[in-house]
Amino acid sequence: MDKVYEAALLLDFYGQLLTKRQFEILDLYLNNDYSLGEIAEHLNISRQGVYDNIKRGRAVLDRMEEKLGLVHKFLQQKNRAMEILKDIKSIDISNMSAEDVEILKRVEEKIEEIAES
Repeated sequence: MDKVYEAALLLDFYGQLLTKRQFEILDLYLNNDYSLGEIAEHLNISRQGVYDNIKRGRAVLDRMEEKLGLVHKFLQQKNRAMEILKDIKSIDISNMSAEDVEILKRVEEKIEEIAES
């Protein structure tokens, strides 16, 4: 998995456990694609301060994931939903009633919603 995507997921799941400043810096860095210099200028702190906050914040996020594993569980569920969706799409609907086809389509849409979240 891409490191930036992984870090952004960790921030989504555990970001509220960071200090307000760490969250703000990581959000700018990961979700808004700001450089260290841009963040430093925006928040009126040094680049080293930005770097240190990113490093400490990321360490907190990694520890939380290590202890709770929520991102791992989320990604497992998403993969399972994609597998189920693939199986549903492979069903031959040519001999099904229109009502059954409609039900299958609704189930497919609901699983797509889960997989895309």
